[in-house]
Amino acid sequence: MKFKFPKNVDELTNEMLAMPIESLQSTSKYPLNIFESKGHLYEWLARIMADEIIENNKKNQPTRWILPVGPKSQYPILARITNEEKISWKNVFAFHMDEYLDWQGRMIDEGHPFSFRGFCKRNLYDLIDDELKPPNAQIAFPNVDRINEFSEKIASVGGIDTLFGGFGYRGLIAFVESPSTRWLKISEDELANSKTRIVKLRDDTIIALSQRMAGGNSQVIPPMAITIGMKDMLAAKKVHLVLDGGAWKQYILRVFLLTTEKDSDHPVTLFHEHPNVIVSADVDSAKPIDPGLHI
Repeated sequence: MKFKFPKNVDELTNEMLAMPIESLQSTSKYPLNIFESKGHLYEWLARIMADEIIENNKKNQPTRWILPVGPKSQYPILARITNEEKISWKNVFAFHMDEYLDWQGRMIDEGHPFSFRGFCKRNLYDLIDDELKPPNAQIAFPNVDRINEFSEKIASVGGIDTLFGGFGYRGLIAFVESPSTRWLKISEDELANSKTRIVKLRDDTIIALSQRMAGGNSQVIPPMAITIGMKDMLAAKKVHLVLDGGAWKQYILRVFLLTTEKDSDHPVTLFHEHPNVIVSADVDSAKPIDPGLHI
């Protein structure tokens, strides 16, 4: 019998959430790659990124990416491959999704332990041999002082070839949070057309981040961010969505793979309208969900 995709999260059944990995792959709305470990996932991701640059360089075409910090462990591997194979990044344009802000909405310093700019500098760009590096002008992060510039730069290079991104337990991609207030409801179409903006992180986002990166100390998580808008992400020609979070991603992975309706509370579902989406995950992120108390 043909699988009937539920419209939204309310229609997901326990059987769907407990579906074995093999059944999930055969049923999924999108191509779904499963890797036996995070290490294998990162190696594969670095390889396909390197190959995309190589192929575009052969054609004398630019490589235009939107990039995340999450997943992030592929970057040192990508730098190693770049140096070993002498892959030039001179025609790479890298648009990084987001950056944390302090409580007053100012950019945190690159030396801050949570700075995405600092992380990418240390773990990607500083590792690439000087003769292969991209020009600094071709590496872009959203900036609160020039909030419209990010989209303008994307347009100036002719748009995005490939978006690489992860998504959080509530379906966040970048920091595209819907406002969390009883006074304001953002529709799915409004969110899909959102531009680069400043975001106050939701309480549950801060809690989730603190558990993953700060031993549960929510005080050290920057409470605001600047993020790319959905409009620029949805305009990418190809979308690679990558999950490496393990247990806390199992539910949202199935929400995205099995539901059909857009939902502004689960922003990743806005990609349901995109024609070219590939999803890749480590096996722990794709395991069946077995809720309850277990030994």
